[in-house]
Amino acid sequence: MGFILFLIEFDHLTSTEAFCTSCHSMELAAVPYRESVHYKPPSGVKADCGHCHVSEGVFAATWDHFLGTKDLIAQIFGPDYDDPVINVLHLPDAAFSARHWFRNNDSATCRRCHDQDSISGHRPDTLEIHQKEARDKGKTCIDCHINLVHREVPGEQTFKREAWNQMVEQEFGLEPGQAAQLLAD
Repeated sequence: MGFILFLIEFDHLTSTEAFCTSCHSMELAAVPYRESVHYKPPSGVKADCGHCHVSEGVFAATWDHFLGTKDLIAQIFGPDYDDPVINVLHLPDAAFSARHWFRNNDSATCRRCHDQDSISGHRPDTLEIHQKEARDKGKTCIDCHINLVHREVPGEQTFKREAWNQMVEQEFGLEPGQAAQLLAD
């Protein structure tokens, strides 16, 4: 029983923005999050990192936190993700990984707050569109709703590494080809 209580408290403490941004590289991901509707929703109920990135249930949440240690290992042994250039260069891989996770669990964390049967929007047919896309095309939230919270990254089908590298070079004032070299190092 004590172990279960420990896991519950562990999940609670490690699902907060304060914990997640305690690594400098995750702080860079939090900057656009703080400008998003998930941070400043009209309802006033803010979604913390764990609301979106950690499954519900003590064992599933513990497993997600265990899988998240890859980020810690990358922070320690990988490239210098605290460097904004390196961080943005590697961002597509992180975005694609997160999107796969959402697809694999049918956007379950989205559905904790967003009930598909009560979705409303600016268009009168918003609910019908959501139900039809999910039912007829097998889509899940993340298939349409990407780039809502973190820095914009194209979908995998349209992503072009060379174009991304050029964007990074322009944004950070790098020489042509320098982004590819930084990725290779």
